[in-house]
Amino acid sequence: MRLLFVCLMTAMLAACGPHLEPPGPPIAAPTLQDGALVAADGYRLPLRRWLPDGEIKVVVLGLHGFGDYSRAFEKAALIWRDKGVATYAYDQRGFGATATARRWAGVDAMLDDLAMAQSLVRQKHPGAKFVLMGESMGSALVMAALAQGRVPPPDATVLLGPAARGRETLGAVGRNGLSAIAFAIPWWPVSTVGMNYSPSDNIAMLRELSRDPLVIKAPRVDLVWGLVNAMDAALEAAPKLKGPMLIAYGARERVVPPSIMRTLAKRIPRDPTIKFAVYDDGYHLLLRDLQAGRVQEDVLAWMLDPTAPLPSGADQRAAGFLAEED
Repeated sequence: MRLLFVCLMTAMLAACGPHLEPPGPPIAAPTLQDGALVAADGYRLPLRRWLPDGEIKVVVLGLHGFGDYSRAFEKAALIWRDKGVATYAYDQRGFGATATARRWAGVDAMLDDLAMAQSLVRQKHPGAKFVLMGESMGSALVMAALAQGRVPPPDATVLLGPAARGRETLGAVGRNGLSAIAFAIPWWPVSTVGMNYSPSDNIAMLRELSRDPLVIKAPRVDLVWGLVNAMDAALEAAPKLKGPMLIAYGARERVVPPSIMRTLAKRIPRDPTIKFAVYDDGYHLLLRDLQAGRVQEDVLAWMLDPTAPLPSGADQRAAGFLAEED
């Protein structure tokens, strides 16, 4: 009887832990199709693209944030399209309309997908300026990919509200608590109900996201555990980043608090080709906030000419904000 009990407990413990959905073995060369990027293992990453009617001056590859999907770039992409900018964005593995939505694939798998996507999009538009853009978790993955040499350097990089709340910023209680729950009850849903901050001041947009079935509202705790792995990789990547790069942040942001952003900024090399922009009325979802028009205009202007001052002056505001004490 005791032996049976030991065997059952061993089996139960072995079944615990974060559930990963890693890629399968390669079966074919990756392809770019009308509505999807198809990885080497046959996995389909739903793809959205907004293409100008005329000449394409700039091509953007966008990586969405945690719980979100490729539609995150739609509002900005429609504006940029009229200025000769083509925008591609895909649902990252484990998010949006992918087959394993709500399950973490692993940082390495997501970086491999990014490398594949960048290669295919650049091949499609060999003569255009190529910009790699991330929002929140997408920024963390972009940072990791660049620092680890997983992708060739793009012509320019844009990081929007980069997620950098790695384990070192969580404190011992947060770190240990997350690991304990993720390994004991990985399926446990994490709710944002009761949090005293909002990712945006655009309430109509937030209500739309709350009704969107492709947006993850209460992620499994092991999905959050995976996000923290990505943010760990972003913090580690910070000292190795190179320009041209635009890093945009909202001063009203609380998803990634100002103290975390200032920590990140201190680790990023002082490089005249790396520009920070801080928006006094900005929140986490900068491209969809009520003041999104200013951010969209700044990003467009910077992509066309990284050496020019931003139209809104947000780059002039950045130095003072980042130097403030928490």
